[in-house]
Amino acid sequence: MADRYQDFHLQPLAGEWCEGSGDTRRPVLDPYSGEELVSIRLATSEDLDKAYREAEVAQQSWAEQAPSERAAVLHKAVSIFDERKEEIIDWLIRESGSTRLKAMVEWGSARAITLEAASMPARAHGYTMASDIPGKDNLVYRRPLGVVGVISPWNFPLHLSQRSVAPSLALGNAVVVKPASDTPVTGGLLLARIFEEAGLPAGLLSVVVGAGSEIGDDFVAHPTPALISFTGSTSVGKNIGRIATSGRYIKKVALELGGNSPFVVLDDADVEQAAKAAVFGKFLHQGQICMAINRIIVDQSRYEEFVEAFVAQVKTLRVGDPSDIETAIGPIINQSQLEGLQRKIADARSDGATVLLEGEANGQVFAPWVFGDVTPEMSLSAEEIFGPIAGIQKARDEQHALELANGTEFGLSSALFSGDPERGLRFARKVQAGMTHVNDMPVNDEAALPFGGEKNSGLGRFNGEWAIEEFTTVQWVSVQREPRQYPF
Repeated sequence: MADRYQDFHLQPLAGEWCEGSGDTRRPVLDPYSGEELVSIRLATSEDLDKAYREAEVAQQSWAEQAPSERAAVLHKAVSIFDERKEEIIDWLIRESGSTRLKAMVEWGSARAITLEAASMPARAHGYTMASDIPGKDNLVYRRPLGVVGVISPWNFPLHLSQRSVAPSLALGNAVVVKPASDTPVTGGLLLARIFEEAGLPAGLLSVVVGAGSEIGDDFVAHPTPALISFTGSTSVGKNIGRIATSGRYIKKVALELGGNSPFVVLDDADVEQAAKAAVFGKFLHQGQICMAINRIIVDQSRYEEFVEAFVAQVKTLRVGDPSDIETAIGPIINQSQLEGLQRKIADARSDGATVLLEGEANGQVFAPWVFGDVTPEMSLSAEEIFGPIAGIQKARDEQHALELANGTEFGLSSALFSGDPERGLRFARKVQAGMTHVNDMPVNDEAALPFGGEKNSGLGRFNGEWAIEEFTTVQWVSVQREPRQYPF
């Protein structure tokens, strides 16, 4: 393991690795062992301003690079992902509390979007369009936005940063990242090292590690970024949207926000397979995923059968050390999140949900809980859980199941099981969500397919052609090649 991948107390600000200029140091802790991994001096608004201004300068020459030269940097980054695979996975386990399986999934997702982004410089095409005006040529050019600001979360820090960073850089933008305070290494600093090693020119990628309470609003309000890409809670996302449209310049926003994913089991479903899918889609990364199953909705004719299969499967999950490949449930990211989950347990009990499986906390490791007889008005159904707590509710029939699935202000990911794929497809088309998966669980993300939500789950789409649209803009240029006759 190279020394340069161990020491992350410095942050890349405006083309130079240095300490933040704030007075506060933030320890980064392993949520399983409590070990301090690194201590980082936090950046200030002045550091942020320098990063944005240097990015604006560096971006101009980067955008003029040939598409093949930008693609080469991305391809080199992919090769570094391969060379550093175990090291990257180790950081994800230690910093974000990922189980080894989840860390491997995240490494693969981040690598895949980097590889997809490497093809984008050659795919960012414009148009020639006919004109009703004689002698006029219409040209529509696609060009970079300029500087993109990325605010990433702690749950899938590497991938949810990289899905904005890699396409932005590939398409000729510069990027400034503000990672979550719990995961500054995997959310930004590690990527900065990878791109530096891949040959990315200095100043194009800055990582500003600072408290959201101190630099969060400035990160969005600064006049330099043309787009803010944010993944996180709906309440914070709404505030970012407000700031982005109320300053001197209106900015684009790409927002992936909260979820309340339904998992529907229709009366003709393969219950055993549905239960297996539900366990994985609910408990991967301790349920700390925006598109994790939040509400399990089962046709009443299959309810008892499903509950029995689901609870039996949950009981087989190994809980404990996330570095062990056999572990399915590792630690909750921090004490605050753990306390929030304990409050949700108390609320579910007081609301009258039936305890089907009772877990316990050991440090920050929180064993699964399962509740039955959940109803839509209970907090377990109405609110995003973001932890290893499952709630199961009954539907009278298919129409009622659809009403329950759509009975939320959110619309990120969703899933359903049916023995008839065509019936499942018809049901899926009626679900009010950006993504719906038939005979699978809702935790799906492929680098070439559109990722995003409806309603209060966000704006815009990530990945593939949709990322090219998000991280570029178009300019209409017309050329009048013969004198035009004006009416006056």
